[in-house]
Amino acid sequence: MLPLNEILIGDCIAEMAKLPERSVDMIFADPPYNLQLQGELYRPDNSKVDAVDDEWDRFGDFTAYDDFTRRWLTEARRLLKDDGTLWVIGSYHNIYRVGTVLQDLGFWILNDIIWRKANPMPNFRGKRFTNAHETMLWCSKSRQQKRYTFNYEAMKALNDDLQMRSDWLIPICSGHERLKSDGQKAHATQKPEALLYRVILAASEPGQVLLDPFFGSGTTGAVARRLGRAFIGIEREERYVEIARRRLAQVTPLGPDLLETTRSKRQEPRIPFGWVVERGLLSPGQVLTDPSGRHRARVRADGSLVCTDATGSIHKIGAHVQGAPACNGWTFWHFEADGRRIPIDLLRQKLRASLS
Repeated sequence: MLPLNEILIGDCIAEMAKLPERSVDMIFADPPYNLQLQGELYRPDNSKVDAVDDEWDRFGDFTAYDDFTRRWLTEARRLLKDDGTLWVIGSYHNIYRVGTVLQDLGFWILNDIIWRKANPMPNFRGKRFTNAHETMLWCSKSRQQKRYTFNYEAMKALNDDLQMRSDWLIPICSGHERLKSDGQKAHATQKPEALLYRVILAASEPGQVLLDPFFGSGTTGAVARRLGRAFIGIEREERYVEIARRRLAQVTPLGPDLLETTRSKRQEPRIPFGWVVERGLLSPGQVLTDPSGRHRARVRADGSLVCTDATGSIHKIGAHVQGAPACNGWTFWHFEADGRRIPIDLLRQKLRASLS
């Protein structure tokens, strides 16, 4: 049985090996970046910059880091369901090496997402550009994988009905969201919940299982719990585990009615035009027209249409009267009500609403 909504304490590779294959729907991984500053760094006011100098982020050389990456990604691929996806976030220090290993193991990169930080830390030495972004790689298990979760319409709704782009402007974790321990940052690389909110909403469904093998302070688990997903966290540092557990205990899950997201047309139930007739929304003999009233056809009892020289479906007759190769009959044909022409697609939507 999967340890759902639990944090496993230990080495991520060893703990992942204990889980059954093809058991998780999505993996979000924020692995060590192998990010080590050469010497101490100070701000212009002479205050010291908190660097990532924890033991868990230290590797002897690139070979050691690549070996570690290959081992945990091999386990990740084993654990993903055949329709699952993997997200990995990193900086220029590691993401290119991670990407190489991903492709060597057979993963297929669907997108590289640029997390553009609205409030990045300045480059205090003034010798380079400010590092204002990190990169996320979103991958399927293989190039042949045809099915995976992508809530396109939900992402579009989240973005004011505009297609969501691959550059995301989101502030870094700060203020009340930044967890503290003894007055200091509880975790050096805590990710903002807004970032995980978008990832989880985009690539998973309520009730699915999310794995985070580098759980840290528990951002993935907190957002997953809020959005009605199950999670499995793995973390080797016990001090982070305690912080994450306290954080998770304060999360209130959203109700099922609030977790519904905007669906694409393909995901909606198919409604034959004949249902509109048999349920009395349109009557046999009723006349349909195009928006301008130029073309006419009558509804028959079996849900087909008849015009002056042809019979067939709403799509076939719509194409025929226009001399077109194809036609979406739902949007082409209209019926008259209260002196107005109304697309028959509104009747389809009414039936869909009754089904749900």
